[in-house]
Amino acid sequence: MRKTLLAIVCSVGISACNSTPGAPKESTPKLATIVENYWQERMKLFPLEATGYGDNRYNDQLTITIAESFRDSLKRFYNKYLSEVNSLDSGAKNTDITSYRLFKYEMEMNLEGLSFPTHYMPISQFWSFTLELPQLGAGSGNQPFKTVKDYDNWLARLSGFPAWTDTAIYNMRKGIAAGWVLPKALVVKILPQLKAVVKDDTASIFYGPIKTMPDSFSAETKARLTTAYKAAIVNVVNPAYSKLHQFFETEYLPKARQGSGIKDMPGGDAYYKYSIRYWTTTSLTPDSIYNTGLTEVARLEAEMMKVKEAVGYKGALSEFFTYVTKDPKFCPFTADNQVIDSFWGIKKKEDAMLSKLFKNVPKTQFTIRQTEAFRAASASAEYNQGSEDGTRPGIFYVPILDARKFNCIGMSTLFLHEAIPGHHYQISLQQENKNLPAFRRFLWYGAYGEGWAHYCETLGKELGVYDDPYQYLGHLGDAMHRAIRLVVDIGMHYKNMTREEAIKYMMAHELITEPEATAEIERYMAIPGQALSYKIGQMAISAERKKYEQQLGAKFNIASFHDEVLKDGCVPLNVLQEKLSDWAKRQ
Repeated sequence: MRKTLLAIVCSVGISACNSTPGAPKESTPKLATIVENYWQERMKLFPLEATGYGDNRYNDQLTITIAESFRDSLKRFYNKYLSEVNSLDSGAKNTDITSYRLFKYEMEMNLEGLSFPTHYMPISQFWSFTLELPQLGAGSGNQPFKTVKDYDNWLARLSGFPAWTDTAIYNMRKGIAAGWVLPKALVVKILPQLKAVVKDDTASIFYGPIKTMPDSFSAETKARLTTAYKAAIVNVVNPAYSKLHQFFETEYLPKARQGSGIKDMPGGDAYYKYSIRYWTTTSLTPDSIYNTGLTEVARLEAEMMKVKEAVGYKGALSEFFTYVTKDPKFCPFTADNQVIDSFWGIKKKEDAMLSKLFKNVPKTQFTIRQTEAFRAASASAEYNQGSEDGTRPGIFYVPILDARKFNCIGMSTLFLHEAIPGHHYQISLQQENKNLPAFRRFLWYGAYGEGWAHYCETLGKELGVYDDPYQYLGHLGDAMHRAIRLVVDIGMHYKNMTREEAIKYMMAHELITEPEATAEIERYMAIPGQALSYKIGQMAISAERKKYEQQLGAKFNIASFHDEVLKDGCVPLNVLQEKLSDWAKRQ
């Protein structure tokens, strides 16, 4: 399977696998100018992105990116830069061949993506601006609240939300007419999310920044801002969220589709195949991914059986799953802070071993926080990247609905993936690498980024956090989870698997409760193809490691291998394989 996967991965559309590797890193002035101009223009077009990256020049602006007029301007934007990069002579292209290839690939994939009317479904229960906005306005997220200007910037940005709301409703009405609508099962999850945001002024999550105003603000300024924020909650936030709630409940829900997969919509099959290429950076076929998933599920099930036997459990594997899910000893917490402290304990345990596996570590600070209550019910644990300037740390968010029911199985593997050395190392090192042009320091490919994080889960024994067999079982559970995704994502969006069948399949093969399985399956329904990136990327990286361990023997150095994987930031999988081949030759 490894050989087959790598062979297919190499057929990704960015370029052939035999392209010239190892080119010098310095861009020619012309290519450097193109990519720098692109980045500066992009920050103006996407001010929320700029804020997320720590570029605070546009913190008072809100672009309505779901507007058809914006999408038209975006098409012109990508076409302009694609034309400019295509006009480079061969010398300019070859001076920094990787940046050239990535930039061209980005323009082409973005343009292709605009051919699908995704703006007809601007809100989902998992990813949408209606979930991002409260995180920004809470005072503890990406939007800074340190100066008076920061506070006024947020009021200016928030003032654009009613227009965004009207655009979203306009788009969704067009989506209803065109057959591009969400499944009914997802709409019923959106309704309580929207309703939960509507609170009295001082109880609103948007009042958070007022509670933490710096002492340096004058009494007059504090009074002015308090009045303004209360007014914004009453006159902007609450009416907009109430309007969306009413629209979803009375107009959209009755028109929502019954099916589970994107294939049910006009052009859905073509969009799903695009989504596979977008998220995996490969040209793997749906059937090949599905079959890989089935093979991995069987392999991991056999590994779980070994753990069951090692701990002396006598029942069936399904009964073992129930045991570790429901036995009280696996839920040892009584308070939320105990869960957070336990994650800090995992970090402390692995700290002593990290230097053996990594030479380069990020400078960006790291912290752990509990996910905000308004979105915790539908949220997964996640990593929120730090800012480029170092003023905002990388944040590992953990949703805790009831600490007494928080199962400790899998905490170690979760931390390795979402935090250290997973997303925090990869994203921070990429952002901190000033040798890369800006567009590459913030570039993201799911197969590489999520593949790396999933690969980091396999490092638990080397980092000393899988000495407990139940924590290792948690790792196998997460690996199984990613393998199941290959089956159910393809199953729902390409074959004829229903939401209910996907939930049953997931519960039959891993230790997961029905509410957890339901939330996961509905996530895949909302974001077709994204769930494929984890296992596809991890298998590619693990296969590369195994290949070079065998090929180099005593010359193989794991820290050097990891540094090579990480040093150029996110790249499509075939580019990663090319540069690892070049690295191996240098050994």
